[in-house]
Amino acid sequence: MHRYRSHTCGELRASDVGTDVRLSGWLHNRRDLGGILFIDLRDHYGITQLVARPGTPAYEALDKLTKESTVRVDGKVVSRGTENVNPDLPTGEVEVEVGEVELLGAAQPLPFTINTEDGVNEERRLEYRFLDLRRERMHRNIMLRTAVISAIRHKMAALGFNEMATPILTATSPEGARDFVVPSRLHPGKFYALPQAPQQFKQLLMISGFDRYFQIAPCFRDEDARADRSPGEFYQLDVEMSFVEQEDVFQPIEQLMTELFEEFGRGRHVTSPFPRIPFREAMLKYGSDKPDLRAQLELVDITDVFEGSEFKAFAGKHVRALAVPAVQDQPRKFFDQLGDYAVSQGAKGLAWVRVAEDGSLSGPIAKFLTEENVKVLTERLGLEAGHAVFFGAGEFDEVSKIMGAVRVEAARRAGHFEENVFRFCWIVDFPMFEKDEETGKIDFSHNPFSMPQGGMDALENQDPLDILAWQYDIVCNGVELSSGAIRNHEPDIMLKAFNIAGYDNETVEREFAGMLRAFRFGAPPHGGIAPGVDRIVMLLADEPNIRETIAFPLNGNAQDLMMGAPTELEEARLRELHLSVRKPQPK
Repeated sequence: MHRYRSHTCGELRASDVGTDVRLSGWLHNRRDLGGILFIDLRDHYGITQLVARPGTPAYEALDKLTKESTVRVDGKVVSRGTENVNPDLPTGEVEVEVGEVELLGAAQPLPFTINTEDGVNEERRLEYRFLDLRRERMHRNIMLRTAVISAIRHKMAALGFNEMATPILTATSPEGARDFVVPSRLHPGKFYALPQAPQQFKQLLMISGFDRYFQIAPCFRDEDARADRSPGEFYQLDVEMSFVEQEDVFQPIEQLMTELFEEFGRGRHVTSPFPRIPFREAMLKYGSDKPDLRAQLELVDITDVFEGSEFKAFAGKHVRALAVPAVQDQPRKFFDQLGDYAVSQGAKGLAWVRVAEDGSLSGPIAKFLTEENVKVLTERLGLEAGHAVFFGAGEFDEVSKIMGAVRVEAARRAGHFEENVFRFCWIVDFPMFEKDEETGKIDFSHNPFSMPQGGMDALENQDPLDILAWQYDIVCNGVELSSGAIRNHEPDIMLKAFNIAGYDNETVEREFAGMLRAFRFGAPPHGGIAPGVDRIVMLLADEPNIRETIAFPLNGNAQDLMMGAPTELEEARLRELHLSVRKPQPK
């Protein structure tokens, strides 16, 4: 028999009754029922119940062990009997009567329980992440991640993509987030950078003559944490294609996402095809460029209705309305709570009216609306008896943010929200440039390396703020999974685009010398995208925080509490790297 096991803890069935077996695993739980000891033994594959009877060496050994100790047991598989079957366990029809026990690794007293999902704070969980990963939910999430990545590789290969590796040590990049830098021992005073993304390398692969590339790529950005963004490092499905237009990129990615979310979505429906929503339309209708389409409500721009209005709260401001049907039975508390929610999002309040059976409006601001206002609103919003209308007014971006959040919350509270579904969309036609409100300077609004729609003609003859780019985002349930673009592969167009954003040719030639040099040797039209693996798994696992789907994440302050990173370097190591440390002065 094998030194440690003949079977796993998830393997035994009724057909194994009478078999002598050897199992190894962790002591998950222990119950003493009438002098008989019942042990749940857990390994990677599942749980098997052990039985130890009083007066036996096995009883004495198992009774003294701490939970989460690792043991090897020998015993015989017996039937639990019909009345004692555990239908929640695949091994629930049998148990193992233990004859011999070997302690493989004793466990100290635990900092938190493993066999229950009690409310341990995240810092404690990350400090003892090796224990946290033993918990059922975390183990399931990490195995889901493994299965998803394996499926991605299989599906990408089936779609004709080739997996290739790109460098980890590279040059620092002037655009995007802050780089993590690595000092060079051989070149004093110089630094490598860890890649924020393999962007330039995957484009260079296209210029090198390869056609369909992908990589499960590690990326490194020195940026703050959010619920859907891990500080430090993350993984993305990096994709690039040659001789393509926008729709050519959409097709394989849409197929991949549909298959992936149907396979691992636990019965949740994937709506397809994915709608293409222009950026400006998304901001007007949903208040966001990553709309949650499960909310079956839309915002309506009614700014023109109140131009010149005597109602000071709306006059001279951007005004957005949200019509919510079938709220006639909602109590006043519904409106007050939604108002409180709007305040939590940054609003000063939330104006609203109800539509009565006769079509008249009631509510806090009804008296300020003229007959003409009511007529236009009724037509524009399709108002009927039982509707409520919520209003937001202010600057465009401010109103979009607040009313976009109110749209989703109102849909949830009023029963206009789809559950158990994945609603994808493509956001397209992003503006190429934007104006800084404080300085008036024109700058890139999204990705500076995207091809402008209309090419050089657009750059030379259109108002920069009217130029759209071949840029796109893929969004699912309000979560942006990725940005992508058809790349600007023509040096003259690239230089002109940077000129408009205030960069002279010398600066561009210096900062992007490698890319520009490659473009001048016959670059194909190419484009790509890079969906975040961590966010994909977060959605599939239905987790609100991305750290719940990563085996060993940093905490919100970019620290590894388990390993103690980041750490200080000894003086000898600093000298070897030609470095000195200049710490900030205390305030």
